[in-house]
Amino acid sequence: MGPLGQGLGGGVELTLEAVLRGLIQCGHQLSLVAAEGSQLDLPDLQQLWLEPGVSQPSWQHQPRQAPVQIPPEGLLPRFWQRALKVQHRFDAVLNLGYDWLPFWLTACFETPLFHLVSMGSVSDAMDAVIEATAAAFPSRLAFHTATQASDFSLPSEPILVANGFDFSRYSFCAHPQRLLGWVGRIAPEKGLEDAAQAAAALGWPLRIWGLREDEAYAESVEDSVPKGTLEWRGFLPTDQLQAELGHCAALLNTPKWNEAFGNVVVEAMACGVPVVAYRRGGPAELIDEGKTGWLASVDQPQSLMELLPKAFALDRAACRARAEQRFGLEAFASRLESWLQQR
Repeated sequence: MGPLGQGLGGGVELTLEAVLRGLIQCGHQLSLVAAEGSQLDLPDLQQLWLEPGVSQPSWQHQPRQAPVQIPPEGLLPRFWQRALKVQHRFDAVLNLGYDWLPFWLTACFETPLFHLVSMGSVSDAMDAVIEATAAAFPSRLAFHTATQASDFSLPSEPILVANGFDFSRYSFCAHPQRLLGWVGRIAPEKGLEDAAQAAAALGWPLRIWGLREDEAYAESVEDSVPKGTLEWRGFLPTDQLQAELGHCAALLNTPKWNEAFGNVVVEAMACGVPVVAYRRGGPAELIDEGKTGWLASVDQPQSLMELLPKAFALDRAACRARAEQRFGLEAFASRLESWLQQR
């Protein structure tokens, strides 16, 4: 979508970092194609290509029937021109972009081209190209969660790799403040207004981290609750985010759409922060109820509010330990290796 390190790529940027760190720790050599202007805090790469160009519009912000669009001087074609040119230096090429072009190019590559699908169904054009790729190359696609994969008509059981996190970068906080947290891009599909309503009903402040992508929406959410309920913290790099997030008594996760995974859910758990999330999409598969959080009735702020006291009572150390067991970097890298070694 654009340069790394500015919050534009949402959770995909965190996934990219986990892929690189995990596979490099396993002894693999990796190179990266990214946008010019990227600010990278990544492990040693064999090669880094930074390409200029106009960012690709996100599919999730377009009508479902929208046609495939590539802007003039587009960044996306330059990524894939580079990948086609250098493919023979590598054993595999991995695409993390949720865009039509790389899926369509799968048959054009001599080096196996794999796709880690980052979203569920949001577009007829994307559904068609993902399903066609899965039919022709069933082992070349992997998904984060079963809920995400179920959005598509697939020829066989999906390959699920979840996601991975370097838990050494997340500090455990045993003694939280009287504070709730919410993390994500500030956009309508993220459902911030429901978290705000739950916090207001409980009478607790809600601290918000994320890029204010839709300013009018952010202002409408602030106007919907008593003054002082919301504390805007902006987009922060992982190290700064976790240092602040750990002080929360609980994280609220309120997606209005089928999230593929829900990185912020695991990031909170890594700090010992239990999560109350809607029973929807990927986050519903990440939470072990009664251990790492609770699942609320979808689109019901009252349900969120009622579950928060139960979340406050959970063992924060056990919350972190369970999350690390399921989503640690080593486990993620092992799943990736198993998948990428298929042909």
